[in-house]
Amino acid sequence: MSSHQVRQSRSIERQVAGKPTSDGAGVKLTRVLAQPLQRRLDPFLMLDAFGSDNPDDYIAGFPDHPHRGFETVTYMIAGRMQHKDSAGHEGLLENGGVQWMTAGRGVIHSEIPQQEAGVMEGFQLWLNLPASDKMSAPWYRDFSAAELPRFETEVGVGVTVIAGTSHGVAGAVTREATAPLYLDLHLPAGTRFEQQIPAGHNAFVYVYRGEVRIGGETLPAQRMGILANDAEADGVVIEAAGAAKVLLIAGRPLNEPIAQYGPFVMNTDQEIYQALNDFRDGRLA
Repeated sequence: MSSHQVRQSRSIERQVAGKPTSDGAGVKLTRVLAQPLQRRLDPFLMLDAFGSDNPDDYIAGFPDHPHRGFETVTYMIAGRMQHKDSAGHEGLLENGGVQWMTAGRGVIHSEIPQQEAGVMEGFQLWLNLPASDKMSAPWYRDFSAAELPRFETEVGVGVTVIAGTSHGVAGAVTREATAPLYLDLHLPAGTRFEQQIPAGHNAFVYVYRGEVRIGGETLPAQRMGILANDAEADGVVIEAAGAAKVLLIAGRPLNEPIAQYGPFVMNTDQEIYQALNDFRDGRLA
């Protein structure tokens, strides 16, 4: 057995359908991972999926807004988005690229579409920071599609490694505390993909094209499958009868209190009050 094979796959604990909502200046999106799942999927706080070919759904973008206490990972499948923030960072996120931002002690940023027509599609994931890092200095990095590590398995599954390590390939970003794994998998019809996942890590799969099977259960498009923390399982096996595209995301839980008020995620209510005061008084960034 190769070192990348999975002896026993995790099963799907439950399936979750995202809820349509809007954010920013009216951008239409689907909130896949929402607040009620934060404990179960610790260290992940939120996953939004957005996708439309109607400019009215996205053109106003996300004007200046604050963050404190966590990281945002924006993965753009199609479209162009300009990022500017109060820490002096600026970048253009384009097709296939990733923007990784650590808000830390505070940043005010904007994300504005740089197109007037066509498709805009992608995902934004919120990754929590441990208490010891919540007031760290803000950090930002843009990765173009060409900068993201990629490989193809023997059966032709295309894998983009945004974070963590898969089949010996290290991703664009690593984080010691939360050890995030973030893979974009393109499975041709009739293929399967195996990924080892430490038993204690929380994990989920989101299908954005086609459908897949995990542990004999079908997971259709626009569904998130929360993977059970089976003590005997050493990873997950994903099978596709037809062509499919999925995100596989996993991480080490922080097991710390979560206090959230909108764009601020801290450990106590008092820290939230402080964040609000700092934002009001212009001390956030």
